[in-house]
Amino acid sequence: MSDVTTTDLYEVTMALSYLQEGMDRPATFSLFVRDLPPERGFLVSAGIEPALDFLGAFHVTSADVHDFAEALGRPPEDLAALHGLRFSGEVRAVPEGRVVFSGEPLLEVTAPIAQAQLVETFLLNQVSHQTSVASKATRCVLAAAGHPLIDFSLRRTHGVSAGLQAARVGAIAGFAGTSDVAAAVQWGLSASGTMAHSYIEAFTDEESAFRAFARAHSGPVTFLVDTYDTLRGVQTAARVLRDIGRGPGCAVRLDSGDLGELSCRTRQALDAAGLPDVRIIASGGLDEYRVDDLVRSGAPIDVYAVGTRVGTSADAPYLDSAYKLVEYDGRPVMKLSSAKVTAPGRKQIHRRPGRPDLVALCEEPAPDGAEPLLRTVMREGRRTGPPDTLAEAHARLVGDLATLPEAALRVRSPVPPVPELSARLVRATAALRERLAVRTGATAPTAGTSR
Repeated sequence: MSDVTTTDLYEVTMALSYLQEGMDRPATFSLFVRDLPPERGFLVSAGIEPALDFLGAFHVTSADVHDFAEALGRPPEDLAALHGLRFSGEVRAVPEGRVVFSGEPLLEVTAPIAQAQLVETFLLNQVSHQTSVASKATRCVLAAAGHPLIDFSLRRTHGVSAGLQAARVGAIAGFAGTSDVAAAVQWGLSASGTMAHSYIEAFTDEESAFRAFARAHSGPVTFLVDTYDTLRGVQTAARVLRDIGRGPGCAVRLDSGDLGELSCRTRQALDAAGLPDVRIIASGGLDEYRVDDLVRSGAPIDVYAVGTRVGTSADAPYLDSAYKLVEYDGRPVMKLSSAKVTAPGRKQIHRRPGRPDLVALCEEPAPDGAEPLLRTVMREGRRTGPPDTLAEAHARLVGDLATLPEAALRVRSPVPPVPELSARLVRATAALRERLAVRTGATAPTAGTSR
């Protein structure tokens, strides 16, 4: 099954109708998040690079046409107009790692309308999921206050692709490594892992397990110490580490119980055994809230391994994202439905020092000192430059976080900045709303416009 057919059926039916009607003029679709989830002071743009990879390779083959036909219960010749379709449009996007807010376009696609329609589902899937998890991961980095974080999410993410994406955006957020071997190899990340309780249980006692593990691995080792009794496990680990002469770079991992109290007692035991360089790694249902509590309490934990709650963005597992038509053949369009009103036209986001972002029409001049966030990353279906690296995305994120108000960075009860709309965009939206209301007989909403 190809990525082309990874779409909703109505994308296919609409695209086919456009082609049969001869509607091949450029359409602009804007992908944005209507409202931030609760407990989010910002979002982090992610998933843009995989989306561009998809668009650059987009090509409807005969096999894809047969799959579409089967899904529709129609003969393939009925869908012949789709065969050979490639993405030939323009994409303007907020680069990965930039901080964004509600109503701001993360990307805008301008292409012949059938092309722009067919790619909707895949783009929403990639950008929404990765932006959601990148935002969660970044909050963990903020909570950790300089302590390294490791991604342990693969076994509980919603599919292996989601696990790969979690590891990738964790690197954008600033994670030190991942347990996901495939992700580490694909993106050049640091692979990190210890051992499972099952490994300990397979031996007659903890000491035998630790010594066997050390014999198999000549470098620094990490021992899981809470299979039976945590503090006894720490003492056993300390004895083995002393005997084999390995201290610096080694660690013990706490995976359950009161991590704050256990880490204090573990640190005391390791120091008393002459092993001050042995680190303490904590895992077990951690997220930014628990990490924040542990860091604020002064728990002597050196590394935090976060998994399920972060890889699934458990407290905010989806974004209220949309991909809306804002212009067709040079004609601005908008939706009037209650609570889902959209603003027409191609747009730009201007980041202004010390002020909220300004969302404006694309052709408007930039305010003095403002930085435009949307940049042209594809023309005629091809990238305008080399793909961004994860390091570049991380550097952008670090820079943006440094400019956010403290209220937006808070782990609990954050206050997100609210972008402003340009006066010209407000006027254009109001004028089109009135024209549509007259033409359609609909009641023109007076509030609730999405950007």
